[in-house]
Amino acid sequence: MQRFKTLMTALSLGLIIVATTPIAFAAQPLLTPKELQIRLIDPNVRVIDIRDAKAYAVGHIPGAINAPYGQWRGPASNPGELPTLPKLTTLVQSLGLSPATHAVVVSSGADATDFGASARVYWTLKVLGLKELSVLNGGVKAWSNAQLPQNNQAVKIAASNYQPQLDASLIASTDEVAQHVKAKDALLIDARPAAFFNGETRAPAARVAGTLPAAVNLQHDKWFAPGSAIFVGTDQAKQIAASSPIHSAKETVSFCNTGHWAATNWFALSEVLGQPKVKLYPGSMAAWSQDPNGLPIANQPSRTAQLMMDAKLWIAKTFN
Repeated sequence: MQRFKTLMTALSLGLIIVATTPIAFAAQPLLTPKELQIRLIDPNVRVIDIRDAKAYAVGHIPGAINAPYGQWRGPASNPGELPTLPKLTTLVQSLGLSPATHAVVVSSGADATDFGASARVYWTLKVLGLKELSVLNGGVKAWSNAQLPQNNQAVKIAASNYQPQLDASLIASTDEVAQHVKAKDALLIDARPAAFFNGETRAPAARVAGTLPAAVNLQHDKWFAPGSAIFVGTDQAKQIAASSPIHSAKETVSFCNTGHWAATNWFALSEVLGQPKVKLYPGSMAAWSQDPNGLPIANQPSRTAQLMMDAKLWIAKTFN
C-alpha cells in the first residue's frame, strides 16, 4: 500500500512538472495559430509582429513585440537592399533576440503579397545567423479566425547582446548575379507577376522594365490557397515545384523588384522544400537596372513604350 502511495505521489509530481515546464519544440518554418498558441508558454519564443504600430496597438498576440516591416528594409532608392549590419544589430538586440530565441514572424495575413513581408524578415533573421525561426501561417488574420486571444498590452523585452554576422551563403549580390548571367550556371527565378516579367510595366525603383537574361517566371502567389495568405501544405508545395521550372540540383537565385515577392519563393524552396543552394537577390531588378555598368536586361520594351510607361508612373505618383 505504501509503495502504491509513493508511486502515485511521484506520478502527480511528474504531471505538475510537465504542466509547468516550457515545452521544447524544433522550430518549423510554418506554424498554425494553434501550434503557436501552444508555444507561447515557452519564454524562449519571441513573437515579432511586423505590422505598423497603429495596427499593433489595436490588438496583438499576447506577448508579441512590434517591429514594423519598414525597419527591416533599405533606403527609398531601393528598399530591397539590406540595412547596414550595425542598424540590423541594434534592431535584433532591441527585440531581445539571440541564438537561443525561437523567433516567430507575424504579419497581417491580408494576402500573398503580405506573406512576402514575413518571409523577407525571416530571411533577414537567418542571414543574421539565427536558426530557430518560424512564420505564422496566415498571420494575425488566421489567428483572429481561429478565435484566439489578443490584447493591447505594452510589452517590454530586455535587450540582448547578440552580435550577428552576415551569412553570405544566403545573399546574392549584383556582381554575383552578373557572373551567373554571363556563365549561365544558375537558375534565376523571377517572382513577379507576368506583366513585370514581360516588360509591360516596372516598379518605381527600377529604371528599366524587363527581367534578368534567361530568367524563368515563377509567380510568388502560386504557393497559397486561392485568395489567401495561407501557405499550402508541403505535399502541395512539392506538386507546385514539380510543375514549375525548378531544378533542385542547380544553384538558384530568387529575385523580383525589391526582394519582397522573391522572399516568398526563397522561403518555399529553401525552408519548406529544403532545396539547397537557394539565394535571395535582395536588391533585385531595382539594383540591377540602377547599376552604372549598364547590365543586360531581357524583355526590355522599346524606347517609345518605355517613355509611355514612365509617363504613366509619373502621373500615378503625382496625382494619386
